Amino acid sequence: MAMLPLVLHWFFIEWYSGKKSSSALLQHVTALLECSVAALVTLLLSDPAGSLHIRSCPVKKLSDWYTMLYNPSPDYITTVHCTHEAVYPLYTIVFIYYAFCLVLMMLLRPLLVKKIACGLGRSDRFKSIYAALYFFPILTVLQAVGGGLLYYAFPYIILVLSLVTLAVYMSASEVEFFKDLLVRKKRLVVLFSHWLLHAYGIISISKLDKLEQDLPLLALVPAPALFYLMTAKYTEPSRILSEGGNGH
Repeated sequence: MAMLPLVLHWFFIEWYSGKKSSSALLQHVTALLECSVAALVTLLLSDPAGSLHIRSCPVKKLSDWYTMLYNPSPDYITTVHCTHEAVYPLYTIVFIYYAFCLVLMMLLRPLLVKKIACGLGRSDRFKSIYAALYFFPILTVLQAVGGGLLYYAFPYIILVLSLVTLAVYMSASEVEFFKDLLVRKKRLVVLFSHWLLHAYGIISISKLDKLEQDLPLLALVPAPALFYLMTAKYTEPSRILSEGGNGH
């Protein structure tokens, strides 16, 4: 949940930056800075304060995340709201982190975009910021409702989302050959960022319990991008239509 804002920032910055904009890379770095500082401040404010460690209660079962559903009703009529966060601070720390991310974004990004996004129109340059104002409330509701489920399923979600966003980006950028990636450095940055997400998902699933068995799995990180590059030319819509027309 801490990585999702950064991934979405990068996605919408890339989506709205335009092909001729040279400001996207700096915006990517700024988004990384915002999320990193927000994470650092959140950890320093959490118990124990001033430390990067977290003192947390162990998670034993899914219901530990939803203690509010287990408030007692002694007389079967009146509900006593006395439960606390059993997995403290794993549930609420995400909300604190989102608040710092939002504050830092509103302080830094508008000034940066106004100065450097010269290649975009006046209405387009702030669209990545507007997108964040939409996805932060959505992520907040997602954490509030599905925090427990996400705790157990996040490695698989990271892998699936990173694969989908990589495919969407490469398709939208019309990347069909490896040389298309080398034309613009920004594309390589996006590719390496997705590879980091792939690696993180694989490590989260395997937990590196057995290094000699799990480390070779990291060799699969470039596989989706290589598969896309090898098969993109065969799935080009114009080629399929032309071959279908000739066959007909």
